[in-house]
Amino acid sequence: MYFLRKLRFFVISLILAIIYYLFAYDLQRTDFNKLLLFWSILFTGYCLLISHKHKISTKSLVIISIVFRLIFLLAIPNLSQDFYRFIWDGRMLFEGFNPYLSLPQNFIEEGNFPISQAKALYEGMGPMNGSHYTNYPPLNQFCFFLASLFSNSSILGAVIVMRSIIIFADIGILYFGSALLKNFDKNPKLIFLYLLNPFIIIELTGNLHFESVMLFFFVWSLYLLQKKKWLLSAFILAFSINIKLIPLLFLPLYLKWFMTDVNFKSKKENFGKLLLFYVVVIITSITFFIPFYNPTLLANYSNSVGLWFRNFEFNASFYYIFREMGYLFRGYNEIAVIGKIMPLLTVIFLICLSIFKRNKPTKELITSMLFGLSFYYFTTTTMHPWYLATLVIISVFTNYKYPILWSFVVILSYQAYSNTPWKENLWFVAIEYIIVYCYLIYELATKTKPTQKLSGKNCYEKEKESGL
Repeated sequence: MYFLRKLRFFVISLILAIIYYLFAYDLQRTDFNKLLLFWSILFTGYCLLISHKHKISTKSLVIISIVFRLIFLLAIPNLSQDFYRFIWDGRMLFEGFNPYLSLPQNFIEEGNFPISQAKALYEGMGPMNGSHYTNYPPLNQFCFFLASLFSNSSILGAVIVMRSIIIFADIGILYFGSALLKNFDKNPKLIFLYLLNPFIIIELTGNLHFESVMLFFFVWSLYLLQKKKWLLSAFILAFSINIKLIPLLFLPLYLKWFMTDVNFKSKKENFGKLLLFYVVVIITSITFFIPFYNPTLLANYSNSVGLWFRNFEFNASFYYIFREMGYLFRGYNEIAVIGKIMPLLTVIFLICLSIFKRNKPTKELITSMLFGLSFYYFTTTTMHPWYLATLVIISVFTNYKYPILWSFVVILSYQAYSNTPWKENLWFVAIEYIIVYCYLIYELATKTKPTQKLSGKNCYEKEKESGL
């Protein structure tokens, strides 16, 4: 029986490794049929591994998690062009330029090539990306700079450096995520719901999206918060924000965690520590921008970030419904109005969560983060697949797993790239969200009651019975 179990694990891992190799080196995103086939095989293998993870050693799971990522090491990303802009920004820093103050498009139009391989990088990122100011925070820029520091004349070399950073970040998530699960009396192997997820491996390691680095600092911060090291947690949270801005959305939710006698002795002490927590996060975050300060920095950066709400639209949910209503009643696209209203609704929803939800144990705080960010993604005008990485890792620490399902069906959004010119088929988008919402409703209906606290062997046995 032991031999058969090892053989099955080896066969599944080998098949997945082959598919990952084909995905990395023999796939174009315009070939949607092949993309969907590979994606389905990978998720089938993922489900088989996860369902039998209790029978697989942690060491084996760690090894295949790393091996699957290393398969992509020499591959140029094939589902995203963003990495060309990453390399551009890093080389601008390396050459002494402030990446927040210039447009790649202007340099190319003037025939000015300030960095190595400037023309190739601009052609790779495309005119749309090259015509906008960079919106990547300072610590993310530092990662790009490291790629330039170690490989200033090779695109593949820069890709290898950035991919190595992302792989190390996932190893950090493994360490702190497992520790946090143990603190929650959960099976630490649940972290492989994230680490072995094909979506995570392909979109982050494969396509070089730095959510992994952001989530490393974020999970580390949550671990420190759980250990009541709240001041250091605030400092590390600021690091996460300075990779990607998403954790800013969670700040209101910390209110109840601090304002409870469970964590501190008195309300006065609680409030003071809450304010200090926010001060540390904000001041640390601002400090990272100081080396880049220029009178036009704020305008350029805010304008670039604002484009996601005013101009861009992709794989949206409720926004597309409201957009069609705008066409029906006004006769034109109302994104300029709707794009401003949706973020306000998210802020209101987050405030409601911070006031009316308990959020006292860290586990409840994380659950509120899951629903708060989900609300934002359900209402945003632009929902790129890799954004889901944050929901996937957060769901690992909660009773809700709809982000795992979403990470599978989100591949339907890539059907848009099989059309020439690029065009979304809203039927695919509708199928994606109908599946997600149906499963979300199911989970809300079946998991609203607080679960009995389990520990040790009882906890693991409970998770075995549930198939997690």
